[in-house]
Amino acid sequence: MRASVFLLSGLLVLLLSACSSNGDRQDFTSEADLYEQAMSQMSSSRWDSAIRSLQLLEEHFPFGKYAEQAQLELIYAYYRSGDPDAATVSADRFIRLHPQHRNVDYAYYMKGLAAYDKDENFLATIMPLDQTQRDPGAARESLAYFTQLLNRYPDSPYAQDAKKRMLYLRNRLARYEIHVANYYFKRGAYLASVKRGQYVLENYQGTPAVPDALAVMVQGYHLLEMDELSDRSLAVLRLNYPDHPAFDNDGDFNFQHGDVEERSWISKATFGLFDKRDPRGFDSRRVFDPQYQDAPRATQ
Repeated sequence: MRASVFLLSGLLVLLLSACSSNGDRQDFTSEADLYEQAMSQMSSSRWDSAIRSLQLLEEHFPFGKYAEQAQLELIYAYYRSGDPDAATVSADRFIRLHPQHRNVDYAYYMKGLAAYDKDENFLATIMPLDQTQRDPGAARESLAYFTQLLNRYPDSPYAQDAKKRMLYLRNRLARYEIHVANYYFKRGAYLASVKRGQYVLENYQGTPAVPDALAVMVQGYHLLEMDELSDRSLAVLRLNYPDHPAFDNDGDFNFQHGDVEERSWISKATFGLFDKRDPRGFDSRRVFDPQYQDAPRATQ
């Protein structure tokens, strides 16, 4: 019996030692101590530990001096830990609880930033994928959140960075519409292609996708035998973008330029890594946006 007591005591000591050996002990005597512990963990990028400390702080001191700041820090800790969904939930919660807080604009900004990075995944880091061809759901969310930030807090210190990211997002979303239009051309859905071109003109003016949107409309209306509308679109394209690659050396529109080439089975099996072919369809980024790149990395 006595041996069993000693054994149990020994196991308890080992467990306590293991819990404190990683330097993330959750012992504190005051709200300030716990907040300082969380800040120390964040400064050393121990995000999971910081999250636990911040949660403890809110649990034990929900109306304390650091409670509101801890909620803001928790948004960032979730974001840096690679959990954008939790960051968004925390930001929404802060906005709901403290709509008049002097730093509530930060919560709106972090919602946009979390969505901005949300669609980055493992494949995107190891394969040369064109970001503009990916599902734009997160990009649309991010654009909406950043727009909300600017509408509510145009003088926010985060407004300038939000504007830069919105510029990229608008370009990305506009280019996605052109990819879809090219896909519809391949399927023979010419009216659907035209509508995608129209959508770009109506919603993404000033983006590098506008020339291709006009070319899509020229081609689509031509294939629909709506020649008057095709000619009108062609006149606008020729006037504003005479260097569009769909024009031949004589300045005539090449109606075969936008034909989408069927990919080989090798290209499909390797996601285009092998048997790369010249991109078909309308894609004039090299002409009208030579600096086009993937999104800037999130500010750390």
